[in-house]
Amino acid sequence: MLIERIRDDLNAATKRRDALVQRTLRSVIAAVQEAQVSGAEATQLDDSGVEAVIKSQVKRRIDAAEAFDAGGRDDRAADERAELAILETYLPAALSADELTEIVDRVVAAGGFSAPSDMGPAMKAVNAEVAGRADGRTVADLVKSRLS
Repeated sequence: MLIERIRDDLNAATKRRDALVQRTLRSVIAAVQEAQVSGAEATQLDDSGVEAVIKSQVKRRIDAAEAFDAGGRDDRAADERAELAILETYLPAALSADELTEIVDRVVAAGGFSAPSDMGPAMKAVNAEVAGRADGRTVADLVKSRLS
């Protein structure tokens, strides 16, 4: 399981005294534990649930890095980007622009989506195929361009 891999990597980072990796992985483990107990009843997250938590942590790091850049805190922005790089190693590889375009074209053609009013169903079909390996805004822009 992914959470076990993260825990093992945390143990290895602790032995290496790698403070950056320790801090990053501890925050992920804490976020996963919080997600597990935040519902009506405590549940164990599967790998896709852990990936969703990591994606939210990635988004948080991106937003923080941009905010630190805007505030002139380049050192803190670099720290956030370093943590971001660590987190991304636990996510599936992102699709290239060509791969994403091919998937969007294939799904839109196969589903018979052609009008802008088909945006919702087309996005649902494309997102099922992409499975979180691409930025949602990029996917939406591609789908929108194919439907107009």
